Order: sequence, then C-alpha cells, then structure tokens
Amino acid sequence: MMRAYFSDDQLRHHGKTFIVAGEKKPIPEVPERAEILHTAIARLGLEVCAPSDAGMAPIAAIHDNQYLDFLQTIYPEWIAAGGSELVIPNIHPFDRNGPYPRHHAGKAGFHLGDTSCPISETTWQSAYASAQTAISAARHVRDGGAQSAYALCRPPGHHASSNLAGGFCYLNNSAIAAQELREKYDRVAILDVDLHHGNGTQHIFYERSDILTLSIHADPMDFYPFFWGNAEETGAKDGIGFNKNYPLALGSGDDVFLAALDRAMVAIDEFGADAVVVALGLDASRDDPFGGLAVSPDGFSRIGEKIGTLTCPTVIVQEGGYVSVTLAENLYQFLSAFGATTKNISISEGPK
Repeated sequence: MMRAYFSDDQLRHHGKTFIVAGEKKPIPEVPERAEILHTAIARLGLEVCAPSDAGMAPIAAIHDNQYLDFLQTIYPEWIAAGGSELVIPNIHPFDRNGPYPRHHAGKAGFHLGDTSCPISETTWQSAYASAQTAISAARHVRDGGAQSAYALCRPPGHHASSNLAGGFCYLNNSAIAAQELREKYDRVAILDVDLHHGNGTQHIFYERSDILTLSIHADPMDFYPFFWGNAEETGAKDGIGFNKNYPLALGSGDDVFLAALDRAMVAIDEFGADAVVVALGLDASRDDPFGGLAVSPDGFSRIGEKIGTLTCPTVIVQEGGYVSVTLAENLYQFLSAFGATTKNISISEGPK
C-alpha cells in the first residue's frame, strides 16, 4: 500500500490576501486544503508519516543560497524596519542581472514574483516542512521502500524557480523530489498536471537533458502565469527537446485533457524515464474556484489510471487544487485509480 507524507508544520502558513485585477482578495491556498485532502487519504486507508528532517542540502541543490537566506531572514528584517504584518513587494526589477539590493523592499521585489506569496512569521517553517515532505516521499521510493509514494505538500511549489517565489509557491517541491530521484536514476521525468503551467519547474531544468519536464495546463495566453508555458518552449542548450508544454483552451474537459496526457505519456516512454515525479494539481477540476479547465471526478480517475500504467518508480507531489465540493473526491479518484491501495506494495521498510 502506498505511503503518504505530511507534517503539521505545513498548516502554519496562511498568506491571507493577494491582488487580483487590482482588487484585494482572499488567498485560496489555505490550511483547510490540506485538511480536506487528508480525508481522501483516510478514506483510502493510507499510512500517513511525518517526514524526516533531511536538512538544507536537498533544498539548496535546487534553490540559490541567496534566495534561501532571504526566505529565512526577510520577515524579522521587514518588521524591524516598520513593515506591515506580511512581506509583500511593491516594486519589481526589469531583470535580475544587476546588483542585489540591501533594502528590504528591494529584496522582496527581487525574490517575490507577484503578490500571491506574502511572507509571514511562519511561512518559512511551512515551506521548509513542505519540502521535507517531498524529500521523504522521494527517498522512500528511491531507497527501495516502495514503488510509489504520495507527498501532501502545502504550500505547493511548481511556480517557484531557483531564486523566485510565485503563485503561492516558495520552494519547488516537485523539482526537489526529482533531484532526489536523480541521485539514483539517470533519467527522471516530471509530469505536471496542474491547471497552471509549472513555470518554476521549467525554469530550473530548462537547460538539462537528464530531467524531462512536461506540463499540461490552461493556455498561458489567457491564464496565469501568462509569460511561460507555450508549446514552442522546448528547452535550451543541453535541454533542447527536454521541455514539453501542452497548453489547453480554457474550459477544456476530460477528453481534451486526457488526449494531451496520452501525448505526454508517449514522450515519457520515448525519453526512457527511470523514475517519474507527478506534480499533481487538482485545480483543473470543473469545480475549482479558479475555473480554468473542466475536469470531472471521473476524469481524475481516468488520469490516475493512465499515469498508473507507468512501471517505473513514481513520486506524487501535491501542487494546486483549492477548496471546492469535489476537492477530496478528486484526490480519492486519482489515487484509487492510480492503484494506491493495490499495487504499490512496500519492498522494504525504508527510511522514516
């Protein structure tokens, strides 16, 4: 039976509000998401384990030290300078090639790509615990504990690049998990099925050929993150051909999504992936408050079934999916069809 990982520290972060079309609105990435997703895990009867603390090294393998220092120190610096209760940027650079600012407002603008990633006193604690959750799931699979594992990561991660937060994401959990798998496996694929393009993941691996990145998402010409995720973005330098995007028209439902997934599965097979990370967004749901795509609960079952045909080690990392009437049902349908309770039998006890 599949093992799930989660830490209660992941509930401590609450970003509260962000700016949408010039209006302040509640951030939907709330602790309640994780509590709802727990009900699906309980319904499946999965064992939920607290992650081990692997320290900073696996995180620093993906993220710049300057950025990690910022995430850990900006809040007290901000408060000491008389800032508000949340660190929120009010200016952004044209590019990030110039000198690194000394002022706290400049640092916030340098590292926070939009207003959806406010930093509070407890943000680092939750983001760090979320990354450790992904690391423990990846190591459980990598080290022979089981064929697959599920990391209930919250806050999510796929919009975070090596030195930039965005889209509710601070540390890129899926990228960190993939790098952990890469310690053993020569070729790792990241299959992102979130509503939004995994722009942070793409940025991190865009020039690499050992990790194939694939993202199925709402067309960025019409939807966040807007500036990345087009089909023409295929990689650079050594990574040319190893980044694949499948943008879908707004409102696309089960059949369109599954057709794109078929293409992605063929690409994974042609790549010869030794292991796979599934960046599992449930916000492609027809009931999700973002409303970009229209996948049904049955659609998530069919997505899980298709991905479940993978024969290589697989780590499922939770990305988006926000409070709705079918949030728990969508996770249940995906994991059940994937085979969480039937085929992923533990090989050895593995690390805890």
